[in-house]
Order: sequence, then structure tokens, then C-alpha cells
Amino acid sequence: MAQGKKLVIVESPTKMKSIQGYLGDGYEVLSSVGHIRDLADKKDIPADKKAAYGKYSIDIDNGFDPYYVVNARKTKTVADLKRALKDADEVLLATDEDREGEAIAWHLLQVLKPKVPVKRMVFHEITKDAIRAAVDNTRELDLALVDAQETRRILDRLYGWDVSPVLWMKVQQGTSAGRVQSAATRLVVDRERERMAFVPAGYWDLEALAVRRSPNDPDAESSFTSRLARLGGAPLARGTDFDDAGVLKKAVLVLDEQRARALAAAVEAVGLASVTSIEAKPGTRSPRAPFTTSTMQQEAGRKLSMSAKHAMSVAQRLYEKGFITYMRTDSTALSTQAVQAARAQAVKLYGEKAVPLNPRVYRSNSKNAQEAHEAIRPSGEEFRTPSQVSGELDRDELRLYDLIWKRTVASQMADAKYETTTVTLAVDAHGELAEFTASGTVYTFKGFLEAYEEGKDEKRSDADRADDQSLPQLAVGDEIRMREVEPKGHTTTPKPRYTEASLVKALEEKGIGRPSTFASIIDVILERGYVTKKGQALVPSWLAFSVVRLLEQHFADLVDYDFTAALEDDLDAIARGEQQRVGWLQDFYFGSDAQVGLRNVVDNLGEIDARELNSTRISDVATLRFGKYGPYLEVSDPQQPDAAPRRVNVPEDLAPDELTAARAQELIDAPVAGDRVLGENPANGKIVVVKDGRFGPYVQEEDPVDPDAADLETGEIEDAPKKRTAKKAAAAPKPRTASLFKTMSVDTVDLETALKLLDLPRTVGADPESGEPITAQNGRYGAYIKKGADSRSLDDEDQIFTITLDQALARFAEPKYGARRASSALKEFENDPVSGKPIKLKDGRFGPYVTDGTTNATIPRGEDAMAVTFDRAVQLLADKRAKGPAPKRTTRTTTARSAAKSTKK
Repeated sequence: MAQGKKLVIVESPTKMKSIQGYLGDGYEVLSSVGHIRDLADKKDIPADKKAAYGKYSIDIDNGFDPYYVVNARKTKTVADLKRALKDADEVLLATDEDREGEAIAWHLLQVLKPKVPVKRMVFHEITKDAIRAAVDNTRELDLALVDAQETRRILDRLYGWDVSPVLWMKVQQGTSAGRVQSAATRLVVDRERERMAFVPAGYWDLEALAVRRSPNDPDAESSFTSRLARLGGAPLARGTDFDDAGVLKKAVLVLDEQRARALAAAVEAVGLASVTSIEAKPGTRSPRAPFTTSTMQQEAGRKLSMSAKHAMSVAQRLYEKGFITYMRTDSTALSTQAVQAARAQAVKLYGEKAVPLNPRVYRSNSKNAQEAHEAIRPSGEEFRTPSQVSGELDRDELRLYDLIWKRTVASQMADAKYETTTVTLAVDAHGELAEFTASGTVYTFKGFLEAYEEGKDEKRSDADRADDQSLPQLAVGDEIRMREVEPKGHTTTPKPRYTEASLVKALEEKGIGRPSTFASIIDVILERGYVTKKGQALVPSWLAFSVVRLLEQHFADLVDYDFTAALEDDLDAIARGEQQRVGWLQDFYFGSDAQVGLRNVVDNLGEIDARELNSTRISDVATLRFGKYGPYLEVSDPQQPDAAPRRVNVPEDLAPDELTAARAQELIDAPVAGDRVLGENPANGKIVVVKDGRFGPYVQEEDPVDPDAADLETGEIEDAPKKRTAKKAAAAPKPRTASLFKTMSVDTVDLETALKLLDLPRTVGADPESGEPITAQNGRYGAYIKKGADSRSLDDEDQIFTITLDQALARFAEPKYGARRASSALKEFENDPVSGKPIKLKDGRFGPYVTDGTTNATIPRGEDAMAVTFDRAVQLLADKRAKGPAPKRTTRTTTARSAAKSTKK
């Protein structure tokens, strides 16, 4: 590199080319590819530092000093940056302007140790003007932001590494707790608890077609839908009149089916109603503010069916390509140039009346210092329309850009104006005054609705939605014919489950996490198996119930919503320089007058009854237990209280709120699939049984035993010493088992076939040249034949029993991989918008997955693979790309906090 160049370091390689082009030859732009170092794993702590840093990679007794290591995958990146630094006369740290970006910049400064001037360069969009302005307006590193990010990282390490081991011992190995993920999991579990406790209520009303004949033309009719609102002056019950226990919240009239049908017949018989009142109310609707990170994720979920993670991945690409401003922000403000651009575009597209006289100003309530200072919007001083950029963006990028562009333009447009008319129709139904109402809304000026209307979350009851229809010209006293009078039965419904969009909204409202972390929070609870997706709904697993129950009982503060939000406020205070990092961590971990302290909670947990923790009472005879292999029902017999309880499998796709007492009884009464005795093995006298297990059907040999002496199956969680378990296992050797072929069924398999399966591998013969035996068997990758260390795949499982020695020798004579057939696709889709390659749905050894030939994405557990659509496949692949490759083992260490942060360049 020529002497005198300035070194610019950005986070993402995607930004490098654009920024290099804007800055020219006097600059060299390189990327750190995200963080270059993080807290060390225990194994990477040097022996002489184990005493201080060994448990957490944090010296909790000396100012919570962290021990950092350079990621093994970043050693080359660091080396490249150091080489470029040798010839630079200035360094511009151009990472993102948020806590994470500020921390990345500080870590670069600590590792590279530049001896030339260092400046902090920030920008919110990647355009030529924005980049040139950023170079001319640099600042110092914001050490308060770095402190806040470092505090968050230390806090999360202490929380996770102290609480997670408790979950491993009492719930399940591999489970984890996290400062925000646990609170988010509790939100989903709490909603499911509400659904489980919900008591539905029934109510009836009438719906009628109101027909008005034109006074000028008797053959001309206009009609509209009306609903019974009052009977005898008493208002009729609606869904919102009942609470979640099915009890009325106010005095209303509840019609039952019999009375509703009688009333419908009476109104139909009368046939005429009169207009008793007409009420017209004008109204206005204002546009919503431009997108923040949170609102963008919500709308992308509602309108584009994008997960929060996918939406952020697409937005990241749009930002790095220079199409939108920075996508991690909680600000709703727009710059003066952006306001002018939005107004100009609205006028150009929709006319002069489309914008109000004065520009709209949006203000954020956030005191947060970590986020960028402008809402998400199209970049530049003049916005490009979606049609102008369509050739430069892939499918998802264009869809999200279109959403951002519409929202931004609409935010500066005029209010929509409308008029809602409500008509009351009275019918004398055999002495009872039945009053029907109908409402219609007419927009007199659409305003911002010409460009954009915000999506809505799911409603609890369709019956409670207002009518949206056009009403004819009516006057008080007009006679209306009532036709098609129909009694309608309704049942109240529980609150809908969270979707990703509504969970993001709830997290933001409760102050849990920050906009930039919402996507990763949801991704974590999905990956951990605490939550699965059923369509768009987030369904908690029974594992989540056990985890949340333990945290609520023994770490109540840590999953308290207000406490979690207060932690975020404290981190913001540190970011603003109003709190000190060390003092705050001291209070959180060791306690103070105001709080107990995490260490004190962990050290004084007391006894935890794991069995009780993993149990949920379903009925008088059935208890849901969560064991080593998942949930199951433990069923007791009231007639035989001393008898061992029976175990009943719970279907994997059965949501917790669907496991009612009635559904549990159905599972108990259902005939057991499998467990059919096929006969006796003449070779050893053992009984051969076919069973349908958790991982598929199989056959098993069993010793004839006294059924009264049978013990409980293994798999429940209990605090039994490991030595006793090992002795028990040694005393009872595992019985021979064999999985059924895919072509076999538990209902039709016979003893002869079962014995063949149990005797596998089958000896086909001996190789005439080497004398080595050739065997045919089934493995995790399918059927194959084996000779010594050499093997060849078979075409199907049935060939294990039929292949001859000559056929096996012929197969071995073929090239090992030449004859291997590509697995057939279960489904084929169009080309992926990113890679341009066709997407296929396949069934692999770890389950069904989608692939474009380069990226493979597993179908989440509990999701119907055959129901996967093209959009869902694209989303899964995009999420997998965003996640990146699995992290490699970190090996190289560096010294901790090698220089005091107070030293400024």
C-alpha cells in the first residue's frame, strides 16, 4: 500500500467495495468481519490465570475484568489488518454506530495498537454524500457505549453460566438460561397458560339481510347486512363482554340457541323493519411513523411472512448495498432531506393534496443512546421507487424495500378522512322490540392510504369485528324488508398465540431486550426447542414449561418482566455515562441493600424437587411428565393405588393447551400401537414383540416375565445416584432390537420377518479372492453391503435379504461413488432469489430439509415438511445463510484489557 493512505475498517465485507469506490485511492477499506475477539472459553485460560479467570473468563473479585481471546477464524483477518496498518498514516474505525459497533471498534483498537492517529467514523447510509460527510466529521471513540456493551456481555456470561447448570441437573442436559431469552420464553409460556386456563362461553345473535326498495323504481333494490344489537331495550352479549373465565363482565342479555331460533322465525314472519335512527360520525386516520427496527420486523412478519431474523438479514443486505439507512434504530425521526424527499415523491405520485401544509415530525420516547439517530428509510436525498431498483435487488430485498419505501412516503402524507354511518332498524317480533344495527364506512379522502396501510395482528373473534360495507341512502321512518334472518352461534376464543411479529411488539412494550436483539432472542428460543412454529404461531414446548417453572420458583427476579426491563434501563444509563460499570456489576452479582445478588441466589437454592418441577397435573388420573426422551402421561389407577403407573406417549404435534383432561383420556383409552407379541424365538426361547417407539417401529426380544414384577420404564427425571443407575444397567443387559424397514408395518410384520431383522447383519457369502465375509445390513445412511473396511450402498432395504453373492461382487466391482444415486426430491420449487439455483425439499439422515445445492436448511421440528411453500423455503435458506458456518474452536489467546480505556487516541 502506498505511503500516506488512510486505513478504513468496517464490519462487513459487503460494504468494502462501495465505500472504497466513494473514497478513492487515498484510502484502503478493509473489514473486520464482525467481532475479532470475545470472552475466552474455560479451556483457553492459561494456567497462571486460571485462579482469577478460570470460572467465567472474568475476574469477579477485581473489577469484573474480562479475559478476551481472538477468535481462531479471525487470526488471518487480524494479520491482514496489521499489515495494512504498517503503511497507514491514519486509521478510521467505521463500524456501525450502536453499542455493538462501538465495542467492535474498541476491540480493534486494543488488538491492533495503532501508533498513528485513530478516529471514529460513523454514517447511517452508504451513499457517496454520506460517506464523504462521515470522513469530514469524525469523532472520538464513545467509551460509555463500550462500557455498556461490555457490561451486557459480562452480565450475560454470569447469568448464563450460573443459572444454566441448575437447568442441566434438574430439567435436561443442554438447556440454557439467558437474561432476555428466559423472559421471552416466559412470555410465550404465560400466553399458553392463559389459553390452557381459558373457559369458552357461548352466545347467540341474529344476522339479517336488510333490503330497501328504491322509491323511484320498485324493481330496484339495495341490501346490506344487519345484526341484532338489542332485544327489549337490553343489549345483546358480544364476545368482549365475557372474561377469560367465561363470566360476563357487565349486564347484557345472553341468547341461547332455542330463543335465537324462535326470534329469527318471528322476525322472518313479520318481515318488515323501520329505520329508527341514523347516526353519521366523521373521523380521520393519521399515518404511522417511519420504521424502527421493531416496527419493521413486525410489518415484515405480518405482510411478508418473514421471520424477524430473515427480515433483519434482508435489511442488512439492503443497507450494505446502499438502498436504505441503518436498520438498527429505535428512532422515528427523519432528516430534513428525507422529509423533503418523501413529500416530493408523494406529490409526484398522488398530487398536491397528498401532503399536509407542514411536514410531519415524529419523536421517539426512547432515552437510549446506543441507536442510530434516524428511522429506517430509503437512502439518498431523492428516493428511488421500487420499480427503479427492481433490477438490482433479489425477490426478498425488493419486497422489503417496497415496504420501507411505502411506509416512509406515507408517513409524510395527509390524514385519511372518512365517515361512519350507523343505522338502527326496529322490528316488532310478536311483542318484543328487536333492534338491528348496521354500520358502513366511506372514505371521503384516502390521503396516506393511497400509499400504505399498516397490517394488523390477529383478532380474538371474527364475530366482534365491525362491518365494513356501503349503506344506501336512508331516512328515519323508511321501511326495510328483513330477509334471510339467520341465528348465529358464537364461542369466545382465548388470546391468540404470539407470532414473531406480536412477540417483538410485546418485548418492546415491556422493555425486554433492544430492537437490535429481538431477532436473535427469537432465534435462540426456537433453536433451544423452547418454542416451535405452528404456521406463524409460536407454541411453547413442555420443556419450556419446566424451564420457566424452575426459574419462577428459584430465580424469580431473573424472569420478572419489570426487573429485566430495569436491567436494560441500567445498561442505557451506563451508555449515557450516568452509571459506573463496575459498581453496577458489583450490586447485580454480589447484592446490595436493594437487591439480593445473583451469587447469593445461586448459593442458597436449597432443595429442588426435579420430579415435581417436570410435572403438570392434567386430570385426576393423568399427570404430564417431562422426561429424558420428552413428554409423556403418567396414568395412575385409583382402584390400584399401589400399582406402578402406566406411561402413555404424547403426540409431538400436540400443543400444551390442546392436552385437556378429555384429550388425555382419549390418549389413555386409545389402543396401544405396536406392543404386539409375534411369537417365540425357537433359537433362544425369548418372546419377540413389535413396538412403535418414539423413533419409529421396531422389534425386540424379551424374557418372559411376571407382569406384576415389571418396573417403570427408564427416562423420568429423578435425583438418583449415578452409581446405582450404572449397577442397574449392568444387571439388566439390553435386549436385542431391530428397526422395521420403511416398507414394513407394525400391524402386518410377522415372526419370520422379525427374526430376520434381529439376525442382521446377514452374511451373503465370502469373497473368493480374499476370503473376507460379505455382509448385508442397515445403517444410519441406509442399506449397504460390507467387506472388511470397504462398503457399497444398496438400492433399498429389501435388498438386504435378497442380494446374492454374485450381485454383491458385481456391486463391489463398481467405483465406490460412481454408482451412488442422487437422492430424489420430495418437492421442487423455483430458483432461489439469492443463489439463482432451484430449491428442493429432501429427506436426509437428520430429517427433511430444503437445499439450493449450496445451502442446506433443516425443517424445524414439529413443522410439516410437505406443507413447506416456496416462500417458506426461501426464508429457511436465508436464515441459514445469515447464521453462517458453525464457530470453530478458539485457540489463540491475548491479554485482557491490555490498555486502559481512558487512554484516547
